[in-house]
Amino acid sequence: MSEKHPDLDAAYGLKTPEDSRRLYAEWAGDYDTSFAAREDYQLHIHTARAFVDAGGQGPVLDVGAGTGLCAAVLAEFGVGPIDATDISAEMLERAMRKDIYRDAILADVNEGIPAPAESYSGIVSSGTFTTGHVGPEAIDQLLRVARRGAILTLSVNAQHFRSAGFAAKFDALQAGAIQNLTLVETAIYGPLAVGAHKDDLALIAVFEKA
Repeated sequence: MSEKHPDLDAAYGLKTPEDSRRLYAEWAGDYDTSFAAREDYQLHIHTARAFVDAGGQGPVLDVGAGTGLCAAVLAEFGVGPIDATDISAEMLERAMRKDIYRDAILADVNEGIPAPAESYSGIVSSGTFTTGHVGPEAIDQLLRVARRGAILTLSVNAQHFRSAGFAAKFDALQAGAIQNLTLVETAIYGPLAVGAHKDDLALIAVFEKA
């Protein structure tokens, strides 16, 4: 355990998968209170609502599930069953305690998802697609496990949308892999947030597998 408690700056500074495993192993125990509640984190709510508004339905894969914040909102809307996948075993253990998920899949999405092709009618991801976490190339792994016509709803940090290659990736995918793409800009944090990142924005990409 590091002497400095994990925080938002540490998360934004992640560079490698091992960095992610180490940080979230330390953070899992009080992530919901030390980060989500304190920073008035709202992105998981916006992502879940966008999925539901687009007609998304289960079975759903929650990518970068963390402690299950996004899935908890989906469950409130009656969406299910939901499976969780995350790079952090500690985060998944916390998530499974909430009795929201059907199954937990420990995986680095950059390397692939150990699930059969076309397993899911919906895929959601909140707060995972950004610099230092998961880049645009991982979208191909999501499409592999998505069924034709599946709704995918992914939040992408707006600061890195173009520079990290997400804009170019979505342009390429619209050539035949996906359809009906919409991008909606939204605040990541609510009005009670403080600190350097309180005004950060995300783009929520909603699309269908063609």
